[in-house]
Amino acid sequence: MKKIAIMLPRFSRYGGVERFGYNLSAALAGAGYRVDFICSRSEVDPPEGVNVVTVGRFGLCRAGKLLWFVLAAERQRRKGGYDLCISLGKSLNQDILRIGGGPLESFWRLSQRAWDKGFARSFKMFRRRTALVNLLIKYIESRQASSNCRMVCVSHRVRDWMVESHPVLAGRDIDVVYNKPDLTLFHPLTQDVRQQSRAEFSLSDSDILITTATTNFALKGVSSLIKALAGLPENYQLQVAGGRNPSSYIRLAEELGVKDRVRFLGKVDDMSTFYGRSDVFVLPSYYDACSNSVLEALACGVSVISSRDNGSSYFLPDGRIIDDPSDYTRLAQMIRSVAESGCGSEFIWPEGVPCGVEPYLKLVEECLNKSAS
Repeated sequence: MKKIAIMLPRFSRYGGVERFGYNLSAALAGAGYRVDFICSRSEVDPPEGVNVVTVGRFGLCRAGKLLWFVLAAERQRRKGGYDLCISLGKSLNQDILRIGGGPLESFWRLSQRAWDKGFARSFKMFRRRTALVNLLIKYIESRQASSNCRMVCVSHRVRDWMVESHPVLAGRDIDVVYNKPDLTLFHPLTQDVRQQSRAEFSLSDSDILITTATTNFALKGVSSLIKALAGLPENYQLQVAGGRNPSSYIRLAEELGVKDRVRFLGKVDDMSTFYGRSDVFVLPSYYDACSNSVLEALACGVSVISSRDNGSSYFLPDGRIIDDPSDYTRLAQMIRSVAESGCGSEFIWPEGVPCGVEPYLKLVEECLNKSAS
């Protein structure tokens, strides 16, 4: 029986990459492999057949904690006798590397647009570029890019960013496997459930509900969305899911006269119903490797608008992709056009586009067969 290691600092089912890691470990164990999940800390019971190897979490700062995990995971990798090692993040050596967040340089270049030009933006970029943890990440990124591991990006956008940031990757065969939501959880609501959910918020049939979901309001363009709302008719309302302090955004809504039309819901447990009561889901993100919320909303049959610099926009028609998330006037026009065109429809996953966990099982088998020969 082949022995496989998965490396990620946190073993959990909360968080996009953590949930993917959990599901991948379960799928590999179910396929008959012996699976060790090497992590700093474990927060849930593992699936059957998965052994969690906890290496601890030490260090006085983020850089120290990251360095500890990277070195401890590498030590475990060397002594574990693994036939194959899969990294879902920062690591020194691996056979398969899944890149879920994209390179720092691309993130810095695009995400800075979320803050107005001036001292605040410049100081933030200075802090980013001089932070010890980011210097460490840059070194690890460069080492990974120069390695001969099998590289998998979560979107075509991330693949492009990686090649831009690391020219050594030009011409290299890089796989792209998109995230795929759990379709047993995310699917269109029945009309009765949808109406009941809308009634809980006193939404009538004439009300247009815009929704968005994020834990980073600045990066995901919530201010642009509130400004766009101010340019839309009174029957347009906005609901924001995400556990972040919204006080500055509530003040913005108040200044623009739309405070009564904006609701910050905090952390939402039932996201399927949240999406399902929407008329339009909008994520005007300045940077997003492959937003799960966009894919989940699509799976729920909701019309979606997102930005060009969100890897998930690969699944959207061009008329629902905004190039500049800060252009709230254009965003308002797009929202109104989509809302007036009617409700969304069932999303059919395109054939020939690798998604979810299954392509990784094939990739693992391919790598193991290659090493055996």
